[in-house]
Amino acid sequence: MPDNKSVIQIGMIGFGNVGQGVYRLLEKNRSLIESKVGAQMRIKRIMVRDLTKAREVTVPEGMLTTNFDDILNDPEIDIVLELMGGYEPTRSYLLAAMKKEKHIVTANKAVLSMHWDEIIQTARQHKVDIYFEAAVCGGIPVVQAINDGLAANNIMSIYGIVNGTTNFILQKMTEEKKSYKEALQMAQKKGLAEADPTLDINGMDAAHKLAILSSLAFSKRVKVEDIYVEGIDRITVQDIEFAKEEFGMVVKLFAIAEVEGDELEVRVHPTLIPQDHLLAKVDGEYNGVLVTGDFVGTTMYYGLGAGNKPTASAVMSDLIYVGRSVHDNVAGEISNCWFLNDNPQIKRIKKMGDIKSRYFLKFSVLDQAGVLSAISRILGEHRISIASVIQKEQKKGDKVPVVIVTYEAKEEDVQEALKKINGLPFVQEETLLIRMDRGE
Repeated sequence: MPDNKSVIQIGMIGFGNVGQGVYRLLEKNRSLIESKVGAQMRIKRIMVRDLTKAREVTVPEGMLTTNFDDILNDPEIDIVLELMGGYEPTRSYLLAAMKKEKHIVTANKAVLSMHWDEIIQTARQHKVDIYFEAAVCGGIPVVQAINDGLAANNIMSIYGIVNGTTNFILQKMTEEKKSYKEALQMAQKKGLAEADPTLDINGMDAAHKLAILSSLAFSKRVKVEDIYVEGIDRITVQDIEFAKEEFGMVVKLFAIAEVEGDELEVRVHPTLIPQDHLLAKVDGEYNGVLVTGDFVGTTMYYGLGAGNKPTASAVMSDLIYVGRSVHDNVAGEISNCWFLNDNPQIKRIKKMGDIKSRYFLKFSVLDQAGVLSAISRILGEHRISIASVIQKEQKKGDKVPVVIVTYEAKEEDVQEALKKINGLPFVQEETLLIRMDRGE
């Protein structure tokens, strides 16, 4: 075996907020980091789109490049750190780097969730390490917890708030009674939401993260298209106030993965949870994840889910792992355990129509006789039992909000019932449905 490597060279792709945070962290805590690796850690080249762009961090002259080949073809670079994001050309860069036997650290949940098989198989074929703690929940070490700390458990469920943007918006709507539009603008002003916040608002960002977590937790390849996804754009302050005042519940965008018999449920949608729920006080840009195992019980992971400092912390933890392996000449020889063996206990991904839940249904109807009896009749015909009904008094002639909370019912039955109800002449707009926490 050759002598241990004393200097580990890093090539970075992307130098935005997170990349600059990683650079700052390495410079500030260099002695601590290098003592934990057992070798010097050096960022040699950084690929950027624009060399002239003003940046808060100053780097040595000649470190920046616009040419990926300067990183790819440098034999001294051991690790490629990808912080550019997106699908392409990121995917191509990662595959090319691994084929050059360079180890990978990435924060890119989108490319991992969509191209998992290809990326992991390439890593295995070329015997390189790949780590991605920062791809899920910022600075919270939930990937490591699931993959290592809870490895002996059969994981039963994951319930998580994994998107800080939507969590911030819902908090402002709840506590300050801001409209959805106002809360979104506040999130954008604070830098939590992009100019185009679609992936956050429609739930797809959370779905990318859930695909990674559930694949690892259940040893079952879960694709983004397997996940039912629903965003928060239809939630109003009125809905939040109804839920809080009448039922003592709050609205959160939940990422849920749960084993039911030999099926796995994977879904992202707004969920009503009791105010004393462990995740009810996870506010703002914070994330929280509950993971339940058959022996360990329920464990909770909480912290900042975004921002350059928390994400840089997660990235650097991965760089330390890979750096140790490179230093000890075992990089690529010890499996990361990302190579999923199809879990024989899970036969299929459960169809959304087959899940069961309690439901919060808000109907917007004309104030006239027979409305409630007509709605109740259709619900009853679809095997949906009513637990409670609330009607807020409005001015005469105005449309009236009527809220019905159901007992547990099958999703397919509820959706079929709502199709009929939404077609009734006195219904003024599409019924709002929010699923409720099972309380288990």
